[in-house]
Amino acid sequence: MLPFPVFRSAYGRLLVVLLAACAVLALDLWQRPAAPAPASATWPVAAAPADLGQLRVVAKGDIPMPPGMAAAHASTLLPMPASHAATLTVFWFSGDRESGPNVQIAASQYLRATQQWSPARFVVNRFEMGAQLGYGLRRLGNPVAWMDGSGRINLFVVATGWGGWAASRILHLRQSSAGSGLAELAFAPVRVLPLSWLWNTSFLVRNAPLPLADAGMVLPVHFELGIKYPTALRFDQEGGYRGMVRMSQRPYMLQPSLVQQSPQQWLAYLRDERPQGKIGVAQTVDGGQHWNDLPDLALDNPDAAVAGLGLAPGQMLLAHNSSLASRGTLDLSRSDDGRQWAPVQTLERGGFDDEFSYPAMDWVNGSLWVSYTVDRHRIAWQRLAVAPTPAAGPAQAPAPARAEP
Repeated sequence: MLPFPVFRSAYGRLLVVLLAACAVLALDLWQRPAAPAPASATWPVAAAPADLGQLRVVAKGDIPMPPGMAAAHASTLLPMPASHAATLTVFWFSGDRESGPNVQIAASQYLRATQQWSPARFVVNRFEMGAQLGYGLRRLGNPVAWMDGSGRINLFVVATGWGGWAASRILHLRQSSAGSGLAELAFAPVRVLPLSWLWNTSFLVRNAPLPLADAGMVLPVHFELGIKYPTALRFDQEGGYRGMVRMSQRPYMLQPSLVQQSPQQWLAYLRDERPQGKIGVAQTVDGGQHWNDLPDLALDNPDAAVAGLGLAPGQMLLAHNSSLASRGTLDLSRSDDGRQWAPVQTLERGGFDDEFSYPAMDWVNGSLWVSYTVDRHRIAWQRLAVAPTPAAGPAQAPAPARAEP
């Protein structure tokens, strides 16, 4: 034990602070899981279309907003089981304004019977979550959804106390309701993910997880305090956290989106915060155990989120803002090698001050579904499919695309 007079000097107090910091860091390292073993990714569809270049918009519209809310951002899509009344569930954060005191996590479901989105409702309230956690939450944002091996919906949400987004933590929530229909859907906190010795702050989530063959997943997140870098988190089939690996050594890359090229070879596409940035790339060839940086894509990145999706070997899609000067254009591109990309469709094209951002994608029932933010005020969606080859016979006029509300 240190003698009492030591505490009276400035050097003594500094020594105590250093010893306490070392103890906290040692405890953190002891509690944190080791780097995960290699894993195998699985493909999200049984059969992908032969030519992704033939995808065309067959339906589009806006997702209903919670009544009276003026702001919306950062949607995520979750395919539902075939027996469910809904094809998809979409989550996003909504309120009077981004970071406003009334921001909550909203949800809507695309119903099979009506082929329309249900009225939105809030499913996560920061005051209720704070009461269950035992401490206050100042902000909520960027929900990411995943269904675990037991069929429960898990949400990973950016949550802050005092401080801005850079002081965020990732809150893991799990479905607490018996069913997953929108009317009854409810969540309870599992825990704040143990990612940083500094009270687990400065980690944020944005993009969809990569599904694994063992029914677990890899969740892409990023660190953001002074520098920015992407990290991959491993979860088992029940949603248990199993470890983390840094994906890039570059200090200006964030919001990774994971795309599998093969079961153990994956790519991470990265938002570049630098002026004149390109879409960054990192790669693993051993199932996520080690990562290395690759040269940037030739695609511009206006400091904006991207969303990637691997459907089958040689069939990859990327939704991205293609104008370096703004987020006023949102494009869909395809690739067979992950390096060279060809345009499929311009999903939105506006002016310099327009914003079509934070895309999310998933493949469900033979269609590509895309959701994205429009001007921070609403969430839009589009469904794309490959038109069937017409049978021999008299030419018929194509049916018009159906725009859902």
